[in-house]
Amino acid sequence: MRRQLVKKVGVLFCGVLLNASSAVATVTFDWAVIGNAGNAADTEIMNDGTSGYGSVGYEYSIATTEVTNAQYIEFLTAVAKTDTYGLYNSGMGGTYGGITQSGTSGSYSYSLKNNDENWANRPVVCVSWYDALRFINWLHNGQLSVDRRGTNATTTEYGVYDMSLGTSVVRLAGADYWLPSEDEWYKAAYYDPVAGVYYDYATSSNDVPVSGVDANYPNGGFVDPVYYTTEVGEYDNESPYGTYDQNGNVWEWNEALISGVYRGMRGGAWNSGASLLPASLRSYADSTAEDPGIGFRIASSYTELAIPEPASVGLVLLSVGGLVLRRRRKA
Repeated sequence: MRRQLVKKVGVLFCGVLLNASSAVATVTFDWAVIGNAGNAADTEIMNDGTSGYGSVGYEYSIATTEVTNAQYIEFLTAVAKTDTYGLYNSGMGGTYGGITQSGTSGSYSYSLKNNDENWANRPVVCVSWYDALRFINWLHNGQLSVDRRGTNATTTEYGVYDMSLGTSVVRLAGADYWLPSEDEWYKAAYYDPVAGVYYDYATSSNDVPVSGVDANYPNGGFVDPVYYTTEVGEYDNESPYGTYDQNGNVWEWNEALISGVYRGMRGGAWNSGASLLPASLRSYADSTAEDPGIGFRIASSYTELAIPEPASVGLVLLSVGGLVLRRRRKA
């Protein structure tokens, strides 16, 4: 089931909620609630010889789709007028990305490449593992803006992750949002809670997804030779929990620390072949890697449906079925 967490009532466009009276943007997501706490781990042997992934002892939610260009633009606009932490990479405005930066340091602005709305709902790429953590801190801290003087600068540097810890950074207790652990990501992608089994692919199937039909990955050529990524959720073959594009489109970062220096990523991408799609394939990259095939999705502690907030004067809700989720803390 696709559920939407909305903290404010307004106009929803490409995952960005706009307050009609103040034009303040609020990034929102559709959520898949991942229940069945304490499920058994998968016995599948990974390409690196490890096994036992997918068991999670608590309920949580995961975004049904990857973070998009439109959502990341709102983040950059709020915190990267100077871009102290290098949250924008020039590759985002290159052949494979959809975001451009203009202006000078202190007054940078960000927009869709060529003002082309076709980029809005495609996953952001060229984000490092650290970029993803700072985006999540920003969400957790209420999406505060950073002005030219650096006011509210800590909105990216502390919250869910203490960025001062560098390579030793870990998720802190009490998180509202976070980067999925490898087990959380794996369960959302491959576990069928009804049958109690794991599938080989994140399309609720043991059959290889069909390129351009079930997932965005090349099979003799790119699915989309113009934009390369496809719009998030374009394919209907979702995971058993209702997530999209956990196979193909972009590799997705997770929290796993591999070999003491690398960070985990899973799922394959628009520029990687079918052999990299299965559940048995663990991959990783340097945490500073900013690659046109790498993006991310987020997880949350909000799991319980609550009553929708009433619309106030001057605000219009265009998101059908926009619901508020009540946070449920992990035990």
